[in-house]
Amino acid sequence: GWSIMSKTTNKFSPEVRERAVRLVLDNEAQHPSRWQAVMSIAVKIGCTPQTLNDWVKKAEVDSGRRAGIPTEMSERMKALERENRELRQANDILRKASAYFAMIEGSAALLQHCLRCSTAGRSDGQVHRRPSR
Repeated sequence: GWSIMSKTTNKFSPEVRERAVRLVLDNEAQHPSRWQAVMSIAVKIGCTPQTLNDWVKKAEVDSGRRAGIPTEMSERMKALERENRELRQANDILRKASAYFAMIEGSAALLQHCLRCSTAGRSDGQVHRRPSR
């Protein structure tokens, strides 16, 4: 059985889609409405009227006949958004790593100071202070 997720949108080749769209646009004048034209042509090529109607709308946007974002630009925007998201994640990881290493560095400096003080044999009873930077 087909699940909604596995429903393929590439069942029809780009050539078939283009031809179907052209048929709708060329023949809509012979029908009472575009939807009627879409329905009669969808039956002939074996897709749902909704699918064919989506192809027609997309073709009109891509050709500038209808307002909207052309497919090519839409795909480019999605790619840039994905890249932006990945770079933000990488940045976040680097920021956390940088803070972690700074903390380790600070701990190492304090440890060295403590070792110096203890090997110097401090027995004067002074309160042990962290070195000032």
